[in-house]
Amino acid sequence: MPSADRDLDPQDLDQPRRLRRHLPKDRSPEHAEPARFIPHMQGLRAIAVLFVVLYHFWPGRLPGGYVGVDVFFVISGFLITGHLMRELTATGGVRLAQFWARRARRLLPASLLVLLFCALCVMSPYLMPTSSLPNEVQEIVASTFYVENWFLAFTSADYLNYGGEPTTVQHYWSLSLEEQFYVLWPLLMLLAAWIAVKWLKGDRRRMVIVVLGVVSAASLVFCVVFTLTDPAPAYFVTFGRMWQFGLGALIALVPMLRVRNAAASFVLGWGGVLLLLYVAFTFDALTPFPGYAALLPALGAAAIISASNTARWWYPTRVLSWRPAQFVGDISYSLYLWHWPLIIIAPSVPFWGLTIYHRVALLVLCFVLAWLTKRFVEDPFRRFRPLTSRPAYVTLWSSLVAMLVVAGTAGAAWAVNAPAYRDGVQAIQELREYPPACFGAAAVLDTDCAQTEWGDTILPAPGFAGVDQPADDQCFMQLNDARPVSCTFGSDAADAPRIALVGDSHAYQLLPTFTRMAEQNGWRLVTFFKGACPWSTTPISASGAFGAACGEWRDAVRPVLDGMELDAVFTASLATTPFAAAGYDSSFDAAVAGYRSAWADFTERGIPVITVADNPTWETDPNKCLRTRPQADCVGVRSEVLHEDPVVAAAAVAPGVTLLDFTDVYCDATTCFPVVGGANLYRDQDHLTVTFADTLSPWYTRAIEEALAATG
Repeated sequence: MPSADRDLDPQDLDQPRRLRRHLPKDRSPEHAEPARFIPHMQGLRAIAVLFVVLYHFWPGRLPGGYVGVDVFFVISGFLITGHLMRELTATGGVRLAQFWARRARRLLPASLLVLLFCALCVMSPYLMPTSSLPNEVQEIVASTFYVENWFLAFTSADYLNYGGEPTTVQHYWSLSLEEQFYVLWPLLMLLAAWIAVKWLKGDRRRMVIVVLGVVSAASLVFCVVFTLTDPAPAYFVTFGRMWQFGLGALIALVPMLRVRNAAASFVLGWGGVLLLLYVAFTFDALTPFPGYAALLPALGAAAIISASNTARWWYPTRVLSWRPAQFVGDISYSLYLWHWPLIIIAPSVPFWGLTIYHRVALLVLCFVLAWLTKRFVEDPFRRFRPLTSRPAYVTLWSSLVAMLVVAGTAGAAWAVNAPAYRDGVQAIQELREYPPACFGAAAVLDTDCAQTEWGDTILPAPGFAGVDQPADDQCFMQLNDARPVSCTFGSDAADAPRIALVGDSHAYQLLPTFTRMAEQNGWRLVTFFKGACPWSTTPISASGAFGAACGEWRDAVRPVLDGMELDAVFTASLATTPFAAAGYDSSFDAAVAGYRSAWADFTERGIPVITVADNPTWETDPNKCLRTRPQADCVGVRSEVLHEDPVVAAAAVAPGVTLLDFTDVYCDATTCFPVVGGANLYRDQDHLTVTFADTLSPWYTRAIEEALAATG
């Protein structure tokens, strides 16, 4: 997020009339030359932050709103480069300490305030689930020291870990990237200036343009290639985003790129606005991003910045200068900081509802907090005399101390809750080992349990269901990993029945249950799992590396399975997986055909296939509701959470395939339940807890034994 300071919006970026070799010690580089405020820059900030905020509140309505962050990157490149270039031109150098100190006074107070708020919320088990504790603490510390983007880059491919709820501070990845830009960019410009003085007779501006242009071009190529080959971390890596800052920088450095012609400025400005609206409404989670797709929002922002003519009220430069846009632009930084933690925390607040009215009220609260933070935190600290009147190192050391305080608070949150976390893990293990009678699915499927009443019992507890997941993650291939890795469990006997468990994360969620079944029944279990990649011959619709890796994994696993002597195959998959239409009338028809074709590889060899209808998929993790509300208030409408499953349609017409359908366990005729027979069904919005999956094991076992008997 760029600063929203009005005194950081210069427009006169041409060379000053005379050089000024020395600046007063209390003046930062931004004051090397007088600056003029650009009103429509605040309006562009308003567009960017509203894109992000509305996307997070209503992702289905504005599916490409995440491009607002890219707009901010272009704005930052334009503003900061202009500031630094004026000082380079005026003094021949850049006072780095002053520059960094000013950035710290401007950005850190509000940022650290929100991080401190998040750390205190994490400390309270009433506001955040205990199961989220490790991720929250790690990311708060990473965000405090502005390396959150790298933390996410290294963990972004962890589908198991981040397939559920994100942390309260995940949005700090963009702030971290910007802070790294503030460190690297002036160093690059100083390097260019040194080269100019050394070899180009002091033409600093030209060499800065060349150096930043080369860096930006290399960054764009890296971004496109990395997005195609490894898109998950590519979203967060610093160098893959530098070209967007560079695009803004070129507008600041090349006067001819700032269009003052009335007609051209009008077309360019409104064209930029329309381009941003287009990508905000047409891009979505399946768009390969950033990559080449990021050129569109970046160019849209650049077009608006370049449009400089303000002659008519209907010009975009004037419309974006209207007071409502100015207000939102002024509070954009704090609004970005506050909105995401409140979205994450609000569903866990006992008195807070989940209706559209509560969501709108939360949005209003975000604006109020943003204004209060701007008024009483951002502005006072930016002009805080005990810091501004002293050398820059005082600000920098004070900033480090404040960061250590926030990191220490996050550490305290872990220390306070670590015993409860360990106890919760132990309780889940004991529950798996010694489940109560008539627990979970048995309460519905076992006629002897018809009269059992569980009341308000929920096991595992809603605050801890998130950790009730498989532990053998070495058996699960992440989104970009196409290796045909298999794991083997159960009996080593030569004559043991060989069962294959194959599929995506909805097959992987059954692994602990099937491992126990194999050990109890003398089976040899072999597994093949890949995230977001069902066992089918129909390609998924995800483009880029995600889709390619799924196809490669299938192609690699198929000959391995063909070479195995299997006695039965069990497969499961997510019902809402997006498939390519692949020449069929619909993607659903293509999915049905793909499942039938994949299963036929086994059934034609006489190997029975057992599959299962998928469980419901909720809009959000039901545990958020269960932590603060009665079970009856947390149910879902069947037609909304239970989706049409191509597996069911395929199994109905596929010979040699047995379908298990536990829909009557999850739902009645109109309603689906997050708790059945005292068992907490979900660890996130669509994955079952291991505890509940274990309660289905008698029916899984029976189906496999019947299939083995039929072929034996």
